[in-house]
Amino acid sequence: MTDNENPSELVDEIADLPDPVVRQRSRFGVSLIWLVPAIAALIGLSLVVGKWLKVGPVITISFQTAEGIEANKTPVKYKNVVIGKVTAIRLSDDRSNIVAQVDLDKGASSFATADTRYWVVRPRVGLGGISGVDTLLSGAFIGADVGESTEFQDDFIGLEIPPPVTHGAPGRRYVLHTGDLGSLDIGSPVYYRRIQVGRVVAYELDKDGRNVSLQVFIDAPHDGYVTDATRFWNASGIDVSLGANGLQINSQSLATVLAGGVAFQTPTYAAPSSPVADENSQFTLYDDMPMAMAPPDGEPQYLQMRFQQSMRGLAVDAPVEFLGIAIGRVLSVKLDYDEKTQRFPVEVSAVVYPRRLGVAYDKLVAMAQRDDGDSSAAHLLGKLVGNGLRAQARSGNLLTGQMYLALDFVPNAKKVEFDVNAEPLQVPTVPGSFDKLQEQLAEIVEKVNDVPFVEIGKNLNNSLAGLDKTIQRVNGEVLPSLKDTLDGAKTTLGSVNGVVGGDSKVLNDLSQTLREVQRMARSLRVFGDYLDRHPEALIRGRNDPPAPAATPPAKENP
Repeated sequence: MTDNENPSELVDEIADLPDPVVRQRSRFGVSLIWLVPAIAALIGLSLVVGKWLKVGPVITISFQTAEGIEANKTPVKYKNVVIGKVTAIRLSDDRSNIVAQVDLDKGASSFATADTRYWVVRPRVGLGGISGVDTLLSGAFIGADVGESTEFQDDFIGLEIPPPVTHGAPGRRYVLHTGDLGSLDIGSPVYYRRIQVGRVVAYELDKDGRNVSLQVFIDAPHDGYVTDATRFWNASGIDVSLGANGLQINSQSLATVLAGGVAFQTPTYAAPSSPVADENSQFTLYDDMPMAMAPPDGEPQYLQMRFQQSMRGLAVDAPVEFLGIAIGRVLSVKLDYDEKTQRFPVEVSAVVYPRRLGVAYDKLVAMAQRDDGDSSAAHLLGKLVGNGLRAQARSGNLLTGQMYLALDFVPNAKKVEFDVNAEPLQVPTVPGSFDKLQEQLAEIVEKVNDVPFVEIGKNLNNSLAGLDKTIQRVNGEVLPSLKDTLDGAKTTLGSVNGVVGGDSKVLNDLSQTLREVQRMARSLRVFGDYLDRHPEALIRGRNDPPAPAATPPAKENP
């Protein structure tokens, strides 16, 4: 306000102004600027909720190495579908392996169960082929295989090699028992009539440590060929045999030569209606096909034999033959000591299967039941021993020196006592044919040693010296005289030739004299024959035979 202004005018102007309107502002008013963080918070919350809804259980898998595994990169796949990812890798507390943390998807919660298996899929080259080639471009990943268990588990031990059979694969598992694993391994093929129908999936040593148990998986529908009568055998390597038909080489495939294999078949003598074998049925794994396809052996019979000779070349599992038929094998060869004779006999234990004799065994049993009523194997063996049955070690191969046991009948064998109640049964023995030959050679050598070769040599030297002197005397004295004699004889023969040669009178007289002598010899021979027939002629003289009667004339026919 200035000095010239009138205060009353100023009051009038103020009075003319409108009355102010009072508005009360809300205490909780929101500015638009706060919408931006609110929206961001909502988006973040939705992402967290979405991730929480998608994330499944967190599991840990331990492997020996982290080769091919990377955190936040390596996926976990089932049937080539991603079901999780490795989020972290660390060493175990004892630094013996690595532990991979895997976040599974929400829909893969069933893979956190007790029978789930995990392994790293990477390129592998083996005898069974090449696998995991696709990982050369995409990188390694963790494979998974889920079972049927519902028990929750979040800690797993990963497999170092992929499982040969996944859960749910159509087919059956069977258990095979054998003495040793040989060249078989997990993944070795199983053949039926030379067609691969399965594989070896597992093996383990039995609790007693004496045998090995294998698990084989036969794919459907080929598992229908496995019956209760089926025989399995080890088809590894190459079977080479030399027989009457020549050299034969047999093998299932090249894979069995390198990695081993198993084959099976049902014998022709088995019942055609044999039921299909159940899951996890037990079978014996034989060493080869002939042993597997042989008829049933029946009850075994254990024998023991004592040999008073060297048994070099006789090894465990050597065949025991009866008249050329293999009926058993050698179980052990060990040395013993006899205090009475102070010698070291060799004890050989063997097992034989009488049922391998076939029809002959049935006839022996029938005869024993008819005669004695006792058809036990010990009683039958006792009768055979009484008829001369003996055990003998024979050479099976002259090149290698291998031997086998032969049960054969020995003519004029000495009677021996046989205890049918002994365990095991004691079979009498005789020396082998080769040992007899050695004894005969030793006797010949002894006789040759008795010949006085030294004295004979001295006498021969003396005789040769005397002969040499005689020859020298003949050359010096006899031969010159003999030459003079021959010259004289030559001169005499020349003179005789001159006398008798040509048409001389001496030669004619000599020829006539020879003819007269010939006629006289003929007359003497006739006279001698006549005296043989008529010795009385020396007293009575010669009687002339009567004149022959005249023959009447023949009558004419009317």
